[in-house]
Amino acid sequence: MKSTVARRMEGFSAFYVMELLQRAKELEAQGREIIHMEVGEPDFPTPSCIVDAATQYIRTGEVKYTAAAGLLELRTKISHFYQTNHNVTTDPQRIFITPGASGAFLLALAISLNAEEEVLMADPCYPCNHNFVRLLGAKTKFIQVNEQTDFQLSAELIKQYWTDNTKGVLIASPSNPTGTLISDDELQRSIKQVKLLGGKFYSDEIYHGLVYANKARSALEFSDDVFVINSFSKYFGMTGWRIGWLVVPEMYVAAAERFAQTVFISTATHSQYAALAAFSTKNIAELENRKQEFKKRRDFLYKNLIRLGFAITVKPEGAFYIYADCSRFTNDSFRFAKELLETQGVAVTPGKDFGNNNSNHHIRFAYTASIAKIATGIQRLEKFICQ
Repeated sequence: MKSTVARRMEGFSAFYVMELLQRAKELEAQGREIIHMEVGEPDFPTPSCIVDAATQYIRTGEVKYTAAAGLLELRTKISHFYQTNHNVTTDPQRIFITPGASGAFLLALAISLNAEEEVLMADPCYPCNHNFVRLLGAKTKFIQVNEQTDFQLSAELIKQYWTDNTKGVLIASPSNPTGTLISDDELQRSIKQVKLLGGKFYSDEIYHGLVYANKARSALEFSDDVFVINSFSKYFGMTGWRIGWLVVPEMYVAAAERFAQTVFISTATHSQYAALAAFSTKNIAELENRKQEFKKRRDFLYKNLIRLGFAITVKPEGAFYIYADCSRFTNDSFRFAKELLETQGVAVTPGKDFGNNNSNHHIRFAYTASIAKIATGIQRLEKFICQ
């Protein structure tokens, strides 16, 4: 029998930064020092109280399945978190613990989206979200956004691009790769617009907590009829633990339960017990200190990229990325990124990973390294563009 790859894979976007990351690892194995500003992973270790909680649980030897929706104790803590941080009452039964935010996206889309239906997304955006839609046989319509809307969708754009086949809208705030926020008023208007059009609203809030001035508002503050995706990876610093959560509208609880039972069985139990410690007062204080360090890094990197001649039309308000226009130096940001890595040992992410909206003229810099390392990276970058 001839072996063939499933046709659904034809529409899957590649993640070009992984090619660069693999090459960076090869160069490190050769003894080169690489400055990593490509991968969106905090460089801080998992907070010790989280590690201790997981270790204590694992030592009991009773590492068994949990309910498919997750530990009720953890879902209740997340519910209290929304009450404390957003003044929102959310029934823990609507909260599902998932294997990372990726699991939350897959769950949300699988229970609410049919094949051939369409979801609106901003361009640029995180590429894997499109792949989840594609996996389900549905379609993505990318809407090019710019500094006029802070690289976010708006109620006006949603109305303009909506068709009879459009069934949902995804908004990420803070966004990857731009680090921008949708304004409170625009978020509310967008939710109302989607409801008026009879669609579903998906809110990617995985970078909540990592906002450096005004607080990010949750979509739950404006409606119960939304899907909210969040994660312990970014603000809580638990990337490798692979644990996230999803809040679903009440009418989707039973469907979400059935899907989670079948596809996930349950999220890793030791990660769930670890996450219970993430909400302690002591840990939140530590995370807030880390956030202030990220802010210092952002300001340092932003100032120096501007000095070198990169164009940054909107200063990022959250996450840990700067999406910089490099058209002064190149018309091919992928080649720019590869040559920068090979000659200077600085790893960055090319814009083509995030869509087609002027992507060849953009580079994403992640400030997930120390200021000392970022400073070294800036020195090498300056040497590269001045040679």
